Amino acid sequence: MKIPGPLALAAGPVLGAIALRMLAGTLRVRREEAAVAPLWAARAPLIYALWHGRLLLLPCLYGRRGAHTLTSRSRDGELVSRWIRRFGLVPVRGSSSRGGADAVRLLTRAIRAGREVVVVPDGPRGPREVLKPGVIALARLSGAPIVPVAVGASREWRLHSWDEFRIPRPFARCVVRFGEPGVGRRAARAVLDTARAG
Repeated sequence: MKIPGPLALAAGPVLGAIALRMLAGTLRVRREEAAVAPLWAARAPLIYALWHGRLLLLPCLYGRRGAHTLTSRSRDGELVSRWIRRFGLVPVRGSSSRGGADAVRLLTRAIRAGREVVVVPDGPRGPREVLKPGVIALARLSGAPIVPVAVGASREWRLHSWDEFRIPRPFARCVVRFGEPGVGRRAARAVLDTARAG
């Protein structure tokens, strides 16, 4: 991927946020939130886990929750960080390949302060939909449950990228499904099963 230049870093997040909001305005979205509604009511800190290729709609739909979100330390990661800030998410810079231990510590600190966090367990470069151990380590260190998140669309484009990134087509029917919270390997398996069901 081409490294974003100064103009892309300045304009890309703004234009990207406008484009996503315009697209989301055409979609019919069903939200299946029953599994997490009691935890939201209790203001419990949570770890949301979803696959890299399915994350597009989440900032627009749930960014107002102000979750801390892991993004890479690359310049592409800087572009993503500026983009998600426009929806209310808080970027935490690090990845499994660069600064992973620091990222886990920062996310653990956020959880212990009562914040929610978002982790993409097959990012930043794959393999696609293969769970990496960081999310399990984070759950064990923080004691917060993992909530698998699935996103699906009736009609979508799939990019020719490592993650087969998915973009809902305008006016598609979409569903966002939050799975049962859990900690440890059982929760990790739920991430696999729930996220692929989207």
